[in-house]
Amino acid sequence: MKSLYLIAGLLLINGYAQAEPFATADANAGKALVEKHCINCHASSFGGDGSAIYTRDYRKVKSSKGLVAQIRNCNTMLGLKWFEDEELNVAKYLNQNYYKFTE
Repeated sequence: MKSLYLIAGLLLINGYAQAEPFATADANAGKALVEKHCINCHASSFGGDGSAIYTRDYRKVKSSKGLVAQIRNCNTMLGLKWFEDEELNVAKYLNQNYYKFTE
């Protein structure tokens, strides 16, 4: 019986790890960075509140790795000088609110 509980627990842990690719990041910190640095640029390019960049049919980002790569690209091109943990915070926020990648 103990082994059954152990297996069930490991499956739950594994399922959770796959369900959240940015588990250790801080979505609230990511939201603050998006609001401060991203919204105006996206709004000028896509109109409205700029969130259409995340939900458009022809979006470039197709995976959690692609999301991080795009965030790093913007970070570099705009000279934001974010550290890796800040990029991951943004990735977590965007993933939770728009992308919903599970791995």
